[in-house]
Amino acid sequence: TRNWKLLLYIVRSSGTGVQAPTVAPSHPPSNLTRRKSSPASALSAASGRTRIVYRESVGRSSGSDLKLPFWQSTWFIVLLLVMAVSFFGLAIFLLLTLDSDYATTPVSAASEGITYGSVIKLMHEKTKFRLHSHDVPYGSGSGQQSVTGFPNVDDSNSYWIVKPTANSAKQGDAIKSGELIRLLHMRTRKWLHSHLHASPISSNLEVSCFGSDGESDTGDYWRLEIEGSGKTWRQDQRIRLRHVDTGGYLHSHDKKYTRIAGGQQEVCGVGDKRADNVWLAAEGVYLPITEGK
Repeated sequence: TRNWKLLLYIVRSSGTGVQAPTVAPSHPPSNLTRRKSSPASALSAASGRTRIVYRESVGRSSGSDLKLPFWQSTWFIVLLLVMAVSFFGLAIFLLLTLDSDYATTPVSAASEGITYGSVIKLMHEKTKFRLHSHDVPYGSGSGQQSVTGFPNVDDSNSYWIVKPTANSAKQGDAIKSGELIRLLHMRTRKWLHSHLHASPISSNLEVSCFGSDGESDTGDYWRLEIEGSGKTWRQDQRIRLRHVDTGGYLHSHDKKYTRIAGGQQEVCGVGDKRADNVWLAAEGVYLPITEGK
């Protein structure tokens, strides 16, 4: 019976693919002992079925891996370019629109007539300085308010109001060559004046500002002399102003003051007709000629 059961087990094992048991040897066991498998060997055995997923903690990445949008990486450069173009355009605008300190022609290209009541600047043709006055008296001579030549265009103390003498002329009338006129300093309300006192630098005839709106005499009268064939005073005409009482021409030169009026040049009167006592109407407010005149 025992042999039959053993034979039946062998047949069944061969049919199912199970290896038949072997008979252990009768000799004593050896000194070798069975080792436990290590975790590494177990892991390698299961590697065919196991996926290892690596997770990287979120942190600061390197600069080469960080890519910003184009507009964020270039906005500062674009801003600098816009500012540069804006400043360049502003500089060109100022260069083209501002008057030059040494403009050689009247402010308007059109040849406008100059009338009584107009507010103008007179520019000395040779030196390009403007006829100027300020509330500073001469330190010698008459001690009246000084008159100088001013180098810059942007000066409010260089405006003069063209007035007639005590005659029938009125505001808006054209001014003819040979007429007597007066020049009222707009800021201090005193008249362009001359007398026999010596000028501070060249000892020619002193030119000053004197009187007030309601106080004037013949020392404020100047005769208009237009160069060329023109009969009425216009912006593009070269003129001379001759003082009635002394006969001196309104004159200037490049001799400059060094103290109170540093950088400004002397204005005086000279008895002879010269090329350097010619003046031009420059910047100003020119009133239109009255209709019918």
